[in-house]
Amino acid sequence: MPIKLPSDLPAYRILQSEGVMVMPEDRAAQQDIRPMRIGLLNLMPKKIQTETQFSRLLGATPLQVELTLMKMTDHLSRNVSAEHMDSFYTDFAEVEASGEKFDGMIITGAPIEHLDYEDVTYWDELARIFDWTQTHVHSTFGVCWGAMAMIRHFHGIDKHMLDAKAFGCFRHQNLAPASPYLRGFADDFVVPVSRWTEMRQDEIDRGEGLITLLGSDEVGPCLVQDPGRRALYIFNHLEYDSDTLKQEYDRDVAAGEPINVPRNYYPDDDPTRPPLNRWRSHAHLLYGNWLSEIYLTTPYDISQIGVSSVDLRI
Repeated sequence: MPIKLPSDLPAYRILQSEGVMVMPEDRAAQQDIRPMRIGLLNLMPKKIQTETQFSRLLGATPLQVELTLMKMTDHLSRNVSAEHMDSFYTDFAEVEASGEKFDGMIITGAPIEHLDYEDVTYWDELARIFDWTQTHVHSTFGVCWGAMAMIRHFHGIDKHMLDAKAFGCFRHQNLAPASPYLRGFADDFVVPVSRWTEMRQDEIDRGEGLITLLGSDEVGPCLVQDPGRRALYIFNHLEYDSDTLKQEYDRDVAAGEPINVPRNYYPDDDPTRPPLNRWRSHAHLLYGNWLSEIYLTTPYDISQIGVSSVDLRI
């Protein structure tokens, strides 16, 4: 089954050209099934790029997915038109007031790692969103800074600044081969990393109920399961396009910012050569497995999500 997107959303045309199954809303309404309702709280400045990356992964499974794009209330984006935001995004305050519930929700990263959480202008609303997911979302997936913020809010575990940016494609190990989220994963593979902060494994080990599923000897924990909060936290970027690290590198070089060539990304670490994508299959596996677990455990009656008597922890 395809992912359900507005036909005028830029991601619709991009994914259709790639052969990803997409379906306009009017056609999806004719199918007599309940689609998986997934929310995407997009905190990234490049909204269209991020929408497309996650839509590509969510649209690759046999399940029909209905994607709702969300933004922080009254938070302006400088990198995409107001028309795009007004046409395709809903303020969280509106979602909250509607009482809507979701089978899954993705909370993206944001380029604000250098700030203390309480100094983020929308931190109070974001903390409210984290609490709201516990009664209105069956499974929440935090990504990079979004994951760090969630683990700080729920477990009091803080991020730590790095001396240099962790930047490139790093070897990771499958630490929990029996996990349904890692079904089909290799024992060892690369994951794109782009961050100035880190989470430390010894602190995660002390967190209540936290289970590290993927980790790296070089850049630390990557994917952490939080069964008690029905959440996954990933600190790296399997959703990245082939050229996303290149775009970041070229941007910093052009701006005269100090930046190393992303490690293990270009052939022979030569930035004049096209990068190779060596993580795409694991990206599809992870998000496909996540959707599969939601499908197997979420209530058919979506109004029952968050009701303790029927809600199943995953």
